Amino acid sequence: MTEARVWEKVAITVPDGGEDDLRSLSDWLRREDVLRGRVELVRAPVERGEMGAAFDGLAVALGSGGVGAVLARSLSVWLRHRTADVRVKVTRPDGGSVEVTVERARDPEAVIEDVRRLTGEDADTGTE
Repeated sequence: MTEARVWEKVAITVPDGGEDDLRSLSDWLRREDVLRGRVELVRAPVERGEMGAAFDGLAVALGSGGVGAVLARSLSVWLRHRTADVRVKVTRPDGGSVEVTVERARDPEAVIEDVRRLTGEDADTGTE
């Protein structure tokens, strides 16, 4: 019997954005070979009397092989290419989080370092 791997997932939200921003970020991250198959859109809980819920975030499964480093770099590039102001929050399952804005992304190394630190990746090697 094959044992399924369980990866820790980080949650990514775009607090001031809409579903289009989430879809854009999801599509962007899925272009990375290392992240392909690890990114999923997450729906908000459906409240009583509602027909359905919109997407309210992304979940990205981390693991070995520098996944956190790739996520950090890709997120930084996505932020730099935004034409409108955007704020993105990355949260670990234990509640630890980092929030970056498009203004902060003008210093891409700071974004990369913040997300690497949050995901537990070594800044120099990209390893956990």
